[in-house]
Amino acid sequence: METVFRGTTICAVKKDGKIAVAGDGQVTMQNSIIFKNNAKKVRRIYNNQVVIGFAGSVADAFSLSERFEQMLNKFAGNLMRSAVELAQLWRTDKVMRQLEAMMIVADKSQILIIDGTGNVIEPQDNICAIGSGGNFALAAGKALLQNTNFSAKEVAQKSLKIASEICVFTNENIIVEEV
Repeated sequence: METVFRGTTICAVKKDGKIAVAGDGQVTMQNSIIFKNNAKKVRRIYNNQVVIGFAGSVADAFSLSERFEQMLNKFAGNLMRSAVELAQLWRTDKVMRQLEAMMIVADKSQILIIDGTGNVIEPQDNICAIGSGGNFALAAGKALLQNTNFSAKEVAQKSLKIASEICVFTNENIIVEEV
């Protein structure tokens, strides 16, 4: 039997010149066991100038984040170019095509979602979310952005908290990084 680690929620919010990326800490094994509750799925890379958050298979996500950082180094920190190059490689490389993960990447000016089908998406409405609780966090975040004066960091954190109350694969051990 294959051991698969999954389950997380990542949310990114842009507001007032700040971008916050939040992620929960739960790692779920085979959709039924909480294997770890304090995993760090949001990280700073590229000399602390870029924040990434990943969802999906843990090993695959680590592999993708390493490749993305290589692209950032290759393209002098250009977030869009690095994301497009990673997406193209991910889609065309026979081994990488098998990776099961998604990433949200952000620098001081933009947020992007990267997935294995070759998509690089800049979200509308200055908010996006991925992972098992992504839709819950996205809905909560949109409501918070439209109806409160919370900062980007507060919206991201509170969106994850709300998702954790609904999604069994999301917990309250939330890490938020801001650029």
